[in-house]
Amino acid sequence: MALLKASDLVKRFGNANAVKGINFHIEEGRCVSLLGPNGAGKTTTLKMLSGLLEPTSGSIDFKGKKAKDLRPFIGYLPQYPAFYNWMSGKEFLVFAGQLAKLNRKEAEKRSEELLERVSLTNAKKRKIAGYSGGMKQRLGLAQALIHRPQLLILDEPVSALDPLGRREVLDMMREIKEETTILFSTHVLHDAEEISDDILIMHAGEIAISGSLESVMEAYRQPILQIEFESQAADWLKSIASYSFVSEVSIQGNKANIVLGDMVNGKQTLLKDIVDRKLPVRKFEISQTTLEDLFMKVVKA
Repeated sequence: MALLKASDLVKRFGNANAVKGINFHIEEGRCVSLLGPNGAGKTTTLKMLSGLLEPTSGSIDFKGKKAKDLRPFIGYLPQYPAFYNWMSGKEFLVFAGQLAKLNRKEAEKRSEELLERVSLTNAKKRKIAGYSGGMKQRLGLAQALIHRPQLLILDEPVSALDPLGRREVLDMMREIKEETTILFSTHVLHDAEEISDDILIMHAGEIAISGSLESVMEAYRQPILQIEFESQAADWLKSIASYSFVSEVSIQGNKANIVLGDMVNGKQTLLKDIVDRKLPVRKFEISQTTLEDLFMKVVKA
């Protein structure tokens, strides 16, 4: 049974359809990344799932039952979490725990556990105003976990962080997903590939692609020939589009990605062509389509 199931979920703002009747489900124990360009409807979807926005129509089932209020089961971290900067880290967590209906003793104990887990024990008495961006994001993760939710929803959890803060939060997420189902949105596709079990790609308010990361990549994977020239070779690159084994050619300056339907024949023919024309090549490499390639194809469709 799915942990959460969204059926024909719609959200309108006036005459604008932000989310257009989407259907998906999240299995228990999975880490799911929600991908899409700005304006795709990701944050609106997450807010509906977390109970912060009421759907215009459609339904959200949790463990097979329709629940009017999902907040007891869900932990939510918005893209830009707000804190009471005059509080210490521990004071904030205890406060959040009591809001989640933990008694004072439970909130104190749970706060200490989570502060240790997110490596903030040494800073628990420090005012939040003095926390770095990474520390605040880790505190936000602790706040979202304070009531032991069955589903953790994170909206762009690493978008505003420097590389060190981003790595700290990703490591936290990798640990958390061992015991809690996670749904998170991100623009950093490498992060999605690194820690996700399943992906949902939204475009223009609709689900364009969904499934396990492994099955989606297998279904859409294509061989790519990556070539880098010492000088411009745009004329030759345009000419090879007529070959039957060439599916797509993308050019960026002196670099080209060539999607091939037949790698063996394509590689041999193009390499011979390059040698015959004496084109100066820096790199000639075989690879496969990535999640970023798939994402760009969906967004441009």
